[in-house]
Amino acid sequence: MPADTPSAAVDHRARRVLLTGWFSFLHGEVTAGDLLAAQAVQQTLHQAGIAHDTAFSPRFAPRALHLDAADPARYTHLVFACGPLHSRPAPDGTSPLLDLHARFARCHRIAVGVSVPDPTDPAATLFDDLLHRDLAGRAPATDLSLHAPAPARPPLLGVILTHGQHEYGPLRRHTAVTRALTDWLPTTRAARLPLDTRLDTRDWRLPATPDELHTLLARLDAVITTRLHGMVLALRAGVPALAVDPVAGGAKVTAQAAALGWPAVLPCESVRPRHLDRMLRWCLSAQGRRHAAACAARPAEATVLDDLLRRLHQPPAHPARGSGEEGPRAPHRT
Repeated sequence: MPADTPSAAVDHRARRVLLTGWFSFLHGEVTAGDLLAAQAVQQTLHQAGIAHDTAFSPRFAPRALHLDAADPARYTHLVFACGPLHSRPAPDGTSPLLDLHARFARCHRIAVGVSVPDPTDPAATLFDDLLHRDLAGRAPATDLSLHAPAPARPPLLGVILTHGQHEYGPLRRHTAVTRALTDWLPTTRAARLPLDTRLDTRDWRLPATPDELHTLLARLDAVITTRLHGMVLALRAGVPALAVDPVAGGAKVTAQAAALGWPAVLPCESVRPRHLDRMLRWCLSAQGRRHAAACAARPAEATVLDDLLRRLHQPPAHPARGSGEEGPRAPHRT
């Protein structure tokens, strides 16, 4: 056995594993499946009492342990979890897996839960142990993500933003508000779903009917929106809406919130993380849900529709001219 190969009889307490995957590489893709696979391995190592660290890409987790900072001499084993094994170059011309093998050559290297498109690729053959997920001619194994801890099920937020409304001219604060919200949203412990109140019968990514949009909204825990109808249609579905009025001094979003008696509305001048956090907590609370349900179940009341009917039953203000016979009138749009 080579002198630089860890002994198979190494003391269990002296073992230390560095867990890696495509999520560890600077140019690697980070997927939910990869991270769940990593969690499954972490749980297994923890339950077995095996010391371990996990290396993440600095682009994905800036404050975590990064591969460049992991000292190979500190580890007896390297585990590579999930994804395909290949030596194709990254955008910078390097081969991440081959570089990993070279840097951690003194470690016992194990690939687990991986796909092996080419069994002769050095990226695969250089592993000391290969526990495949799928390999030609071999029975497949279940994906590691299925063995991850049970999901925590964070709240589901719909995000409906507007970038238009140029009719408000110099009072528009849409760009600044959108930037503030998109900076804040990643800090929320929630799943986020981009939505739009715009309908389209040709684009499958957009609802084609109001009922389709309602179906989406009704499944949410809350809505974050700068649109009047983002707020109104969320409340119509009984879902709390954190509404931000993107117009300086307040405009239709603020006015509609007042008409509905809905308190979770922020002026653009007050869009700060602490205010957004506080208002989102209220929207996700039992009180927020009850208030939204009350808005959805508002009793019938006099509306502008009643005023419309009264106007229609009154004599026209501009009777037809000419011979006295009433003829067709040109359409008038306001």
